[in-house]
Amino acid sequence: MPIDAQIFLQLLVSFLLGSIPFAIIAMWGSDIDLRSIGSGNPGFNNVLRVSKPRSLISLFGDVGKGYLPVWLFYTSGVPLNIAWLYGMGAVFGHCYSPFLRFRGGKGIATSAGAMLAIYPSLAVWALLFFVVVRVLASKFKINEGGAWSSMLSWVFFTIFIHLQLGMPHSKYALLMTVFLIWQHKSNIGRILGR
Repeated sequence: MPIDAQIFLQLLVSFLLGSIPFAIIAMWGSDIDLRSIGSGNPGFNNVLRVSKPRSLISLFGDVGKGYLPVWLFYTSGVPLNIAWLYGMGAVFGHCYSPFLRFRGGKGIATSAGAMLAIYPSLAVWALLFFVVVRVLASKFKINEGGAWSSMLSWVFFTIFIHLQLGMPHSKYALLMTVFLIWQHKSNIGRILGR
C-alpha cells in the first residue's frame, strides 16, 4: 500500500476510534441521556455531574481512544506531524462523532490521551497542572471550573513544551490548544456572561 494511502487509512481509523462515545456508553442502563442534562455535552465532565463511578468509564475510554491511535500507528522515524495527525484525528472523531450525528464532546480527555502517547514524560506535568487547577476551581466554586482547568492545562502544556523542546512541537500543541479553546466557546460565553 502506498505511504499516503496507508496514512489516510490510519487517520480514518483514528477518527473512528475517537468517535466511540464512551460518555454515552458509561450511562447505559441508567435511563439518563447526557445530551438533555447539565451542559448537554457527551463527555467526562457531564458524566461526572451524574455519577462519579460512571465518569471513570468515560474518562478512561476517552483518554484511551486518544492514546491508542498514536500508539498503534506512530513509529520512530516517522515525522512528528504524523503523530499529531493521528491524535487530532481521534480528537475530531470525539468532537464530531458520526455515532452522535456529528455532535460530540469537547475533546479534552481524548487530546490528553494523544498528549500522553506523544510526550509521556512531559504530559504528566500538564495532567498534574489540570488536577491542581480543577481542585482549586472546585474549592473556590469558580464558575465553569472544568472548562477553565481544561483550557488552562493546554495553554500550560503549549508553553511548557516550547520551553522544553521548542518548535515544531509547540506549534502543533498551539494548534490543538486553539481548536480546544474554540470547542469551549459556549463555556467562554457563560464565563463572560453572554
